[in-house]
Parts: sequence; structure tokens; C-alpha cells
Amino acid sequence: MKSLKIIASLLLAASLVACSSNDEMSDLGADAGEQQMYMESQRYLNSRNFDLAVRSLQLLESRYPFGKYAEQAQLELIYAHYSAYEHEAAVEAADRFIRLHPQHPNVDYAYYMKGLSAYSANQNIFARFLPTDITKRDTSQAKEAFAEFAQLLSRYPNSPYAADAKARMLQLRNLLARHEINVANYYFRRGAYLAAVNRGRFVVEHFQRTPAVADGLAVMAQGYILLGMNDLAQDSIDVLALNYPDHPSLNDKGEFDSVYSLDGIQRSWINKASFGLFDPPEPPQFDNRLAYE
Repeated sequence: MKSLKIIASLLLAASLVACSSNDEMSDLGADAGEQQMYMESQRYLNSRNFDLAVRSLQLLESRYPFGKYAEQAQLELIYAHYSAYEHEAAVEAADRFIRLHPQHPNVDYAYYMKGLSAYSANQNIFARFLPTDITKRDTSQAKEAFAEFAQLLSRYPNSPYAADAKARMLQLRNLLARHEINVANYYFRRGAYLAAVNRGRFVVEHFQRTPAVADGLAVMAQGYILLGMNDLAQDSIDVLALNYPDHPSLNDKGEFDSVYSLDGIQRSWINKASFGLFDPPEPPQFDNRLAYE
């Protein structure tokens, strides 16, 4: 009888050890599976196979939403989307991370990537290989990027990404100011002189310390001349001559040197001889980036 009890005790102990071993192997297998998937996603990222990296990271998070690699996978998914030129998806992934982990020590990276994704959204595949003037394109993404970088600096002024964000904001500000000058030039071509003046004044008032301010003053001077507001035109010319004496629209005497000047329209002899039918004066255009940018 005593021997039966001993055998039963040994069997029970063996079964408990077996169950414990199975549980440990099961846990080890789960960790190994998660780690293996994470390492696989790292291989895709390192080889710049970003499409597969996105799929791998998404699969990792779906299978192990509370695993030890889940938060890191969410962060790296932002980068993978961005690197795959999926800028809207990168912004969505960054927003999701910020919403789920507002106190995460690396949440500033999510804010930075939101700005960087919007910053890069205007650049399509052709713009990377062909010369293009992005100041003549839609600026909604540039404005969004500026706002996102500003939010990063407001929330995390000591972030390691702050310096790069400031540099990009400076470039974006110059871009937005130049865009306003391009719009003013368009209004000149359409004969909308008051609208052109308003664009020039907007640059002078809201984009101070940008290279486009010089052209903004020239736009105001030209617009006021065409509107017959010579006193306002002279005020703009005086400010332009004082701050930007080498501006191409000024002559050596600091006078506004344009086809449409305070002395009247400067017409060619062909235009005069043909009573205005041939060789009409070109609409004024201002783009002096080579001199001031």
C-alpha cells in the first residue's frame, strides 16, 4: 500500500513537471515568434525593402498587440510608410501613436515625422529627377508641415529633432513668401493690380526677414503706379531703396526703373509707331531670387 502511494506521488510530480515544462516552452515559443518577426522587419528596413517592412510590422502588431515589440513596431511603421512614399499613411500612423502613447519618451519623433511627411508630400517622383519650381505649386502641404513642426517645437523645444525642424520651417517660410510673389505676378498678367498690391503687402507684413520682402516692396510700388496712386508708390520705392538699394527694379539713382514707372509707360518706338498695335509692354514680373536668396 505504501509503495502505491509513493508511485502515485511520483506520477503526480512528473505530471506537474511536464505541465510546467510545456508552459515554459509555450512562453518561450511565443517570445521567439515575436522576436523573429521583429528581426525580420528589421532586415526589411535595413535592406530598404519598405513595402515588406510595412507588412511585416503591421503583422507583428496584429499578432502581438501587447508584446514587448509592439510600441517600437508602431514607431518604425511610421518611418516605413514615410520611406515608401506613403506620406498620408505615415501621418495616420504618427497620429495613432500619439493618441495611444501620449507620454511615450519618443513621442516627439511621431510629431517630427508628421511634419516631415507633410514636408515631403509635395515632391512626386518626377520632382525628384526633373527641375521644378515648388513655389508655383499648391502650398497646402507646406502650410501643414510648418504647423506640425511648430507644434513639435512648442511641445518639445529640447527634442533632438528641434534643430532640423527649425531649419525646415525657415525654408518653408521662404517658400510660402515666394509663392505670394508668384501669385502677385499672375495678377499683374491678368490686370488685377489691386490684388497684386495686396499680395505684395502681405509678404512685407507677414514674412519679414525673408528674401521675398524685396520683391514684395517692388510689387507694391508697381501696383500702386498702375493704379495711379503715385504717393503710395513713392513710399514703397523709398522703403525699397533704403533697405534693398541693389534691387534690379531700381536704377543707379534709386528710382523705380520699370516699363511702368512714375514717368509713365515706357513704350518702344515700334509700339508708338503702330499706335499700340505691335510690341506692347510686357506685364511686370518680379522674381529676383538669384540676387536675394
